[in-house]
Amino acid sequence: MTETTDRPIDRKLLELLVCPMTKATLEYDPEAQELISRTAKLAYPIRNGIPIMLPDEARKLED
Repeated sequence: MTETTDRPIDRKLLELLVCPMTKATLEYDPEAQELISRTAKLAYPIRNGIPIMLPDEARKLED
């Protein structure tokens, strides 16, 4: 079971992260606790304040 808490993510970290598939910038969705890659159409989860930047862990975005 994965524990998920709404820990704030470091703003400097957000500025450095890019999509591992496309290298495009990411949008932070604090409500869903996800990093969104519009280019790859993926949403990477943030668990316990840590971005999980694995494509296999990402949620596919609907068109």
